[in-house]
Parts: sequence; C-alpha cells; structure tokens
Amino acid sequence: MFNALQRNSPKESFGPLGQLSIFNVQFIDSLSLVIIITKTKFMKKIFIVLLFLISVKSFTQPPADPRLKGLDTFALKVLKELNAPGVTIAVVEKNKVVYTGGFGYRDYEKKLPVTENTLFAIGSCTKAFTASMLGMLEKEGMVDLDKPVRNYLPELKFMNEYTNAHATLRDMMSHRTGLPRHDNSWYGSTVTRNELLERIQYQEPTAELREKYQYNNFMFMAQWLVIEKLTGKSWEENLRERILKPLGMNNTNMSVIDMEKSADHSLAYTEEDKKLKAIPYRNIDNIGPAGAINSCAKDMANWLITWINNGKFNGKEIFPASYRGQAITVQMATGGGVPGAENSDVHMSGYGLAWGMSSYRGHYRVEHGGGIDGFITTTGFFPSDSIGIFVSSDQGGVSTTIRNFIADHMLKLSYRNWLKPQLEGKMKADSAAQATPNTDSINRKPGTKPSHEISNYAGSYENKGYGRAKLFMERDTLWVDYNEAGKRTQSYLQHYHYDVFRIRSTEEKTERKDAPKINFNLDKSGDIVSFQTKLEPGVKDIVFEKLPAELDLKKDALKKYEGDYELQPGVVAKFYIKGEKLYAFIEGQPEYELIATEKNKFDIKVIKGYSVLFEENGKGEITAASFIQPNGTFKATRKK
Repeated sequence: MFNALQRNSPKESFGPLGQLSIFNVQFIDSLSLVIIITKTKFMKKIFIVLLFLISVKSFTQPPADPRLKGLDTFALKVLKELNAPGVTIAVVEKNKVVYTGGFGYRDYEKKLPVTENTLFAIGSCTKAFTASMLGMLEKEGMVDLDKPVRNYLPELKFMNEYTNAHATLRDMMSHRTGLPRHDNSWYGSTVTRNELLERIQYQEPTAELREKYQYNNFMFMAQWLVIEKLTGKSWEENLRERILKPLGMNNTNMSVIDMEKSADHSLAYTEEDKKLKAIPYRNIDNIGPAGAINSCAKDMANWLITWINNGKFNGKEIFPASYRGQAITVQMATGGGVPGAENSDVHMSGYGLAWGMSSYRGHYRVEHGGGIDGFITTTGFFPSDSIGIFVSSDQGGVSTTIRNFIADHMLKLSYRNWLKPQLEGKMKADSAAQATPNTDSINRKPGTKPSHEISNYAGSYENKGYGRAKLFMERDTLWVDYNEAGKRTQSYLQHYHYDVFRIRSTEEKTERKDAPKINFNLDKSGDIVSFQTKLEPGVKDIVFEKLPAELDLKKDALKKYEGDYELQPGVVAKFYIKGEKLYAFIEGQPEYELIATEKNKFDIKVIKGYSVLFEENGKGEITAASFIQPNGTFKATRKK
C-alpha cells in the first residue's frame, strides 16, 4: 500500500571531503602553510578555504589506534563505491572509546560533514533500550518476564486464546509469539499507540506460540504500555531517566521532530536515477519503542561500553548483569550460515532479548540492525573480546561492510574483501530486476471492464487490524489514501482486469513489474462491499470492508430523533445523543452507535446489515423507527 524504499546510490565523486585524508598528509606544518599563503589578496581567499578544510579534518581524521589503520581510506572508498553520502562510527574496547567520528556528509548538497555528534535514526537498535528497562523493572520486583503478559497488560489481545493465556514478555522480546510482521498496519499511519495495540487482536498469526522466530515491531511497541503502567511514567521519561542521563547520552532523542531541531543531524537519503535524493523523515512516534531513537557515535559508544561491562557504566549499574546475561543468550533459534562458506561471516544465529547472536569468524557476536527511511544502522559487540562497534549510514552495504572491516582489524583476523560481495550483489540484483519477466502483463485478461462505474468504487474501507483506506475521485482518477495518514498520498488505482485494480504511484518512472493489486468484492445484489489485497506474506489476503457513506449530521440535526419508541408492550427502544453521535438502546442489549447514511436512515455501526429507518409526517416530525435486519423489519412507534 506504500512505496518501498529504493536504496541504490549515485556514481558521484565525494569532492573535498572524499580526498581529505590524502590531502592532509601533505601538510607538514599548518603554521608554515599560513605564512606562505597570506601574501596576496588572492591567496587570502585560498587561505580561508584551506582553513575550512583543516577544520573539517578534525571530523574525518583517521583513528589513532593502529589496529584501525586505513579505516578512513576504506570508509571513503565504500561511500564512493556504494554511493552513500555519509557514515558515523563508534568503536569501543572494554571501558574505553577507541574511536568516534564520521566520514562524508550529513547534508550532501551543502557539503556539511558527519561528526561524532551527528544524529542518525538508529531504527530497530532502539529495541534493546526498551527491553533493558523491563530488565531493570524485573530486578525491582515489578514484573516477571515469564508470567503471562496479560497479568500486566490485559489490553493486549491476540487472535487465539491460547496465545492470550500463555504469551509472556520474554516471548514478545524474542519474537516468538506466532505473529509475523504486519508492518503495513503501522507504517505511515498517524494513529496512536493505543489504536495500534487494539489492532493486534485482528492480525492473523502464521505460527503457534514459540513455534518459530518471526520479527514483529508491534510486540516491542506494546512493551511501552507495560513500562508506563508499572512506573506511572511514559516510555520517553523512563528512557531519559534510566538510561540516557546516566550514560551521558545528551544528544540522543526519541522523535524525528526533535532530531530535526538539532544543530547536527543527518538528512535522510534515497537513490533516484543513480543520484542521491534527500527525503522527508519518517515519523514513527506511534511505534516508537520499537524503533524511534535517534543517536550519534559519541552517545552510542557509552551504550556499547555499558553492555560490554555487564550493565555498568563508570562503575555504576545501569541495568542488572543478570538481565544482560539473558539478553545475550539465545532464546529463539533463527537459522545461520554454513561454516566455511565463501565470504560467510555467520556460522550460527539466534535471537535473545532484543539482540541477535551469531558466530562471526569464530567470535561470539551480539548485534542488532536498524532501518527506517534513509538510514541503516548496525550496533553490536563481542562479549568475549570486549569490543563494540556502531555504524550508521543510509546504505545497508555501507554499514555492514565497514562494521566487518573494523571487526576484522580489532580481532586481528585475516584480510577479507567485504566490499567486493556487496558490489557483486548489487550488480546481480540490478541484472535480475531487468531480466525478470513482466508477469503483470502476462496474467492480465485484455478487453475486460470493471463491473461498476469507477466513481462507485470510491468510499471508505476498513480492516480492524490494518486501519482505513479511503478511495476518492479527483481529475477522473481514483486515488488511494491509506491508514488515515492525514494527507492525500500519490497513489492511484489503474484498472487491471474485471474488478481488479493495480496500485500505482505518480513517482514511478517506469511501470512496476510487481505492482500491488486490490480485488473488489460484490454482494448478491451486485453492490461493492469490500476489497482484498496482499499485505503480509503467509496470511490470507487482508479484506477491507466498505463502510457506509456517512452523513455529517450535527448535534442539532440529530435532536429530532431522540425519544422512546415502543416496539411492543413493555419493550422500548431509546434513542439519545452522546457527543455528536446518535445511539440506540434496548434493555438487555448493548448500546449501539448509529451512523447516518441517508435521509432519516442510520446504520448500526458494529453490526453489518442492520439499520434503522425513521419515519416522519408531513410536518417533518419523527413518528416511528423501523429496525431493518436480515430476519425482518421491526417497527417501533414513537411515544408521546
């Protein structure tokens, strides 16, 4: 329902920063350089430029530690070859910082350099922060990770009762609840965390509880409310007080709104026609505990030092060592590579509590990746070697390639060309994309028409696990606004065949070979009642029911329907207003909200196929109400 990010990169040289590490070696003495170049007015201008370059050197100078010799040259080469604007890096050992800094640009157009304080969105590396706070609360006796989560959060409901009765916080923290990602439900949505929590019960699982590892952001979002309920403070307040302040992570924040206000932040980038393009930040505050932290190399170095030192920073406990031990121990197997495979760095892999575990060339590695529009991050450490590495950029290949280069040097492993497989993989992916046959056209039935006029497909459609999709007509085109994003998207529907339409984007330069499709469904009367589409692999198509066209009736217009209506002796239907809505109530039944769909006609919101039709006399007075149901129509006369 939304456009996937394309993370290819432009073939463009880096300009002055790209050459800086080579250029600076030529300066034996910057003072003597000043004496030479200040003789003429023209040279003064050069002096100003060179001073700028010298000042930039402090952000991109090579690490002092001899084990990281060549990191600057390698990082700049990777940025150039993979066409990424910039990267930030932190390397720590035991309780010391080995290196923090950056290479390339945080603003490619303005040529602003990346520094150790430049904020990057770290995405899912946020999860370890959220889970750690539950580890603290466990030590404080406020929660048990192995008791059913509904003991603490009855609002969290799953589609099956067994999971409701047995799922624990440990299950949620290790991605083994049986739920797949269902990311399309939250991505791009502006609904609240409470509304997202409500959606979980309507999302189909693809496995039984603890049967298999399936990554799920909703489960970490839900941990927010457990933390909030137990402490009486928000997730954000807890994070600041329990982790950020004690660790001196003064630049770190939890929203792109705050990130944008920072004086030193990286823009988000994607690739378009082999050129870098700055894109808007993706606001994910509603799924925040799963991925909304923005941080920098300087701050993340302290975070890694804490994990290497059993939860302590500068001798003070941040989170308990007992929790740290659980977090970096495999709780759920995830698969792994084959030992000895060419260029393979993974021999086994599993997932702990918000961390992934693997064997990296014979060394135990704890790591987590993070990705959100324009940013790719890797945060990890080697517990047995007391070495930690943080790398963030806008290219997955950049982050993992530089991470592996650093790991090999710090662990004194044999040379391996990590850039080569990235470049080869990129070339293969590009070639495969071009060679893929256009099955979209092959499967299309030519000469067919939709069963209705295009305008009849317009309306609001809802799936309780995925939110709303609004289809509206504009300029003879049927446009799509999904998940109540608060603005009209640039997606529209193009007829494919029969009642099947393709979702297209105005930003497409070429026709997609795999354009997502939606299939409209009709009832026995031939009316459009829903559409279905594939939004999550492994589950049935997600069905969006068409909502009745709702009339916007104000409170004054609803007053004429208020009153008691007698269905039969002793049985009265009461109609009354709450807020701006009309409700119906019959003793022994729930209260029903009514939605105005036509003049004097209301649908019962929660029961499909049930409605109320009011009758009025020649004076415009309401005299009766008929309950229209599948099993008949029942008239109630208004009592005087």
